[in-house]
Amino acid sequence: MTLEGWVPQINDYTSLREVVDFAFDYRGNTTVVKTNGKEVVGYIFNREADAPEAFLQLFDEQGDGPFTIPYRDIATIKFTGKDTAAGNSWKAWVERKEMERALRAAASGADRVGRDPGPDGA
Repeated sequence: MTLEGWVPQINDYTSLREVVDFAFDYRGNTTVVKTNGKEVVGYIFNREADAPEAFLQLFDEQGDGPFTIPYRDIATIKFTGKDTAAGNSWKAWVERKEMERALRAAASGADRVGRDPGPDGA
């Protein structure tokens, strides 16, 4: 499951705190829609809901920042960026393990190159 494309409505069923937590865990850019109508596209890397004034922090899509946005200034958060982890974790793990096995096999084969096989041929 991915949140990519989700535009949550903050209401009795979905709180801003929940949406911010989902956005913090999301591995793609989001669009923070502020209460004044302005939008900030970026990657949320920090949030503090229990601070005296709750806030989140992000780097914008150009990599500038960090920018701090108080929760009171957020209308919603749209999950607009590509979810870079969606469906890839298992595939990436398998590919990495196959590469490690191939490298070990190549390294052990290289150790044998140029060696005298000995009397038993090994």
